[in-house]
Amino acid sequence: MQSRTNSALAILACLIVILPLSGNAQQINGCTRSQLDNPQRVVFQCGDGLVLEAEAAAALDIQEQPGEPRPETVELDSEALLVDVEPGSGPFQILTPQAIAAVRGTQFIVDVQPQMTAVFVTRGQVQVSRLNGQEAVSLTEGEGVEVSDDQPLEVKTWPVAKAARLLARFGR
Repeated sequence: MQSRTNSALAILACLIVILPLSGNAQQINGCTRSQLDNPQRVVFQCGDGLVLEAEAAAALDIQEQPGEPRPETVELDSEALLVDVEPGSGPFQILTPQAIAAVRGTQFIVDVQPQMTAVFVTRGQVQVSRLNGQEAVSLTEGEGVEVSDDQPLEVKTWPVAKAARLLARFGR
């Protein structure tokens, strides 16, 4: 009997953890979380016009800003995140193991791989620097940069095919 009770409690605990994630919307640090399919991704609608769209397997931490309508910082450790920030809505930045991407109003994608972070701008302007704040570069629409430990930051206009592959990961 004890074994059945333990098994039932274990199943119930798993359901409690899984069911909230499969629902339509839930609040996480001031942002409403929902899921999209084709391809699978998670969308966080935050205050002041901030929208974060993460690949399903992305490892991210949305930093809570007590008393603020939205976070100012998100840490992204793997996979890609599409960021849409309303112009004039205040500072916002993405921290990755290799880089900082800071914006005022724009749409861009940050893709974190084990040894490199890539940032691509679809609209607006983004400043990207190394994690220590050095070697800052500015990107505008259609430009990207790859940040790794051993290469200088070089802003490049990305080929259409490369940009299309990245955008396709977000159903665009």
